[in-house]
Amino acid sequence: MKPIDRPRIVIATLVSSAVVEQLAARAEIVNVADRPRGELFEALATATGLLVNSGVRVDAELIAAAPRLRIVATVSVGYDNIDIEALARRDILLSNTRGSLIETVADLAFGLVIVATRRLGPALAWVRSGAWTSKAAPFGHDLKGATLGIVGFGAIGVALARRAHVSGMRVIYSNRRQRTDGAVTGASYRTFEALLGEADCVVALVPLTSETRGLFGDAAFERMKPGATLVNVARGAVVDTNALVRALDAGRIAGAALDVTDPQPLPSDHPLALRDDVVITPHMGSATTETRERMAFLAAQNLLAWLDGKPLPTPVDIAAG
Repeated sequence: MKPIDRPRIVIATLVSSAVVEQLAARAEIVNVADRPRGELFEALATATGLLVNSGVRVDAELIAAAPRLRIVATVSVGYDNIDIEALARRDILLSNTRGSLIETVADLAFGLVIVATRRLGPALAWVRSGAWTSKAAPFGHDLKGATLGIVGFGAIGVALARRAHVSGMRVIYSNRRQRTDGAVTGASYRTFEALLGEADCVVALVPLTSETRGLFGDAAFERMKPGATLVNVARGAVVDTNALVRALDAGRIAGAALDVTDPQPLPSDHPLALRDDVVITPHMGSATTETRERMAFLAAQNLLAWLDGKPLPTPVDIAAG
């Protein structure tokens, strides 16, 4: 492939000036970050490259409005916001930023494990209510000796397992396929159903697919160990929100810590947002200055590699979904 001379790249997500300057050295840049969707459509009329994040909907309509589009680079690992079938029909390349946020997301995931297991949500509510002077604080449970169940045991799951082992937790996991590196990860394989019945805290780390949408529904919560807690750092729709509310109301599980919700953002008057036994953070798994900059530069490197006719550093095999 010959290098492409001064193509147009549309930036539809906020990135640093350093990232913009890196791309501007090689391409005409149209920055429509935080602009109305109509302006994005207009900019794409002659665009060959598109830089987005997981909050930008790249659907068939948008792709049809970009007849010259050849590559989409997303500043995220997940790409459930992108119509990959529409990309594949046009042979448009897709890249993500896998590998750039593993430790950062694992940090937050383990923080939420502590929040859920030690019941810090009820404890915070107890302090704010003024109950400190009138009654005993709510008790949680030890991490040491507890079983952590990780659903979706990829690189982030392995990094989470390392943190759990340091705290003396026993780690089990479920996955599409059983891994062969148990001696390294220190985690034992279980079926999804078996994991639910054994884990004291269950962490969702699966991608959002047709198979995982609503994975944590009424049946899953019925199988969970009494008194267990749920942590979701995957995608909001992996959990059936109404089923979670029912499970909490019925006392089938003790609480939840969620970095993602469905819908997202969750309305402030939603039943989950009003509960003391649920802690919600605003989808901030990768939200550190260093990680977001690293992700943006990796997305830019994918665009620049394409311009140079070189292999993408982190391509997504859209043929495999």
